Amino acid sequence: MIGFDCHAHVFEDTAVVAGARYRPVSPAPLSEWLAHQRAHGLKGGVIVQVSFLGTDNTQLCAALSKLDRQLFCGVGVVPLDVEDKALDALVAAGIRGLRWNLVRGGDVPDMEAALTQTFFEKLRRRNLHLEVHLEGPRLAKLLGPLSAQGVAVVVDHFGLPSEPDPAADPMINAVRGLSDRSTLFFKFSGHYRSPFDLAPHAHALREALPSEHVVWGSDWPHTQYEARTSYGRTHKAIRDWGCWHDGPAVSLLYGVVET
Repeated sequence: MIGFDCHAHVFEDTAVVAGARYRPVSPAPLSEWLAHQRAHGLKGGVIVQVSFLGTDNTQLCAALSKLDRQLFCGVGVVPLDVEDKALDALVAAGIRGLRWNLVRGGDVPDMEAALTQTFFEKLRRRNLHLEVHLEGPRLAKLLGPLSAQGVAVVVDHFGLPSEPDPAADPMINAVRGLSDRSTLFFKFSGHYRSPFDLAPHAHALREALPSEHVVWGSDWPHTQYEARTSYGRTHKAIRDWGCWHDGPAVSLLYGVVET
């Protein structure tokens, strides 16, 4: 049974940082997200920093300050050279992971560089996970190096598969080819962003991953796809991906204890 919405965006202000790829048409208030949760029998979740706010996590932290820390947390975005003091402040605010949004040509950090290794050490010391948003063909080449860093890795949006047939998909095959998948988690979210049905990929991933290493997210407010889907439709899609219990993964990744 799914009890948590592990991927949603909350923002009261639609102002964007310089260089943002888009500006949302309207706010995504915390009150609306919580109303959706109540309507669908959910009890908590994860707010993920939106790309158009860059590394300014102010709105994210403001939302977390109003929520029960036993049921809600956040995933922030920071520069690779984030200072310890700034990172500790985010952790104190309820951040449990950091996100790399690398889609559309974003630069993938050099895994061997001193700056990247220092970043991973900061994550390990604070028991933070790394969330990665990257297209499947590029992600396929990164899964091995990421899995060797000693931190939990959470892959966004099914890993953005590129092939309708999971057997031919490079990202799915890269997952299957890993000798150790104990730190690898996937978010089943944003399925409507794919041009093909992701149900076969969902079943292939659940077969390849350790038991209970999958969480679900609504991807609310479905930015740039608002006319194509709704919270209800994204929640209903869960039944197409098989039955699983998200409690253990939510506890491992977010420190949430089921009630």
